[in-house]
Amino acid sequence: MKYLILTTLLFISLISTTKAQDKPAYQLFKNNGKTANYNKMIKDLADSDMVFFGEYHYNPISHWMQLEVSKSLFEIKGNSLFFGAEMLESGNQLVLNEYLSELYPESKMIPEMTQMWNNYSTDYRPLVEFAKENKLRFIATNIPRRYASLISKKGISALKELSPEALALIGPDLETYFDPTVKAYAEMADNMGGHVPPNMLNIQTAQAAKDATMAHFSLKNFTKGDLLLHIEGSYHSNYEQGIIWWIHKIKPGLNLKSITTVTKSEWDKMTKEEKNTIANYILVVADNMTQTES
Repeated sequence: MKYLILTTLLFISLISTTKAQDKPAYQLFKNNGKTANYNKMIKDLADSDMVFFGEYHYNPISHWMQLEVSKSLFEIKGNSLFFGAEMLESGNQLVLNEYLSELYPESKMIPEMTQMWNNYSTDYRPLVEFAKENKLRFIATNIPRRYASLISKKGISALKELSPEALALIGPDLETYFDPTVKAYAEMADNMGGHVPPNMLNIQTAQAAKDATMAHFSLKNFTKGDLLLHIEGSYHSNYEQGIIWWIHKIKPGLNLKSITTVTKSEWDKMTKEEKNTIANYILVVADNMTQTES
């Protein structure tokens, strides 16, 4: 009897210790709030036209999952898979293509790229190298920063001052569809409370220029049967806003899916409606996860 009691106490102790040590770096959920199965998620994503993966730029779990999703989708889609990324500007496409074609080494490519993000080597290089190794396309989708800055200062009228060569690097649908009352842009002003700057419309237009340009180059390089995996900050795709909103405007009817990243504390505070609408799949990461850069 004494042995049985000691064994039971030891078993309880082991269970308690295991639970105490259970510190998951991430959890994966569906938008109904239930835990998502990774393999089922991949099958679902592979049946799409485009997948938008919203990240926290310096979160290593986001970047690790992006690479794992890339590998898994490649197993299903092969060379029909291609990539797009906010982190690379449209003006860098020629240099990127030449590097992917192995015309010269990375040491020659990096100095030729404008506005390369400071965490490229840790967070985005693995995706570019995966594309290079498997001969997959990688599209630099974002507007050159100098033009976004110009729009922020002068507004949409700045487009009239640019050359045809410059305009070719910017989504041509900006003037047609831009609407500052759309959730993604209206919230920019709302979040400033009573401190909305006089050039708020220009700031919203510059943000829209990024989304419109990323949508444009995503569509320009897409052919039916392809699967685009696009990497962007979560703000650019959450709640079917940003890039996704623009794609629905420019070319409705495509099957778009999304993954987003949130911290555990953010997830716990979200309402059921927010969880249902933020993305198809939600990567919930630990609040105290280390950052790759800051």
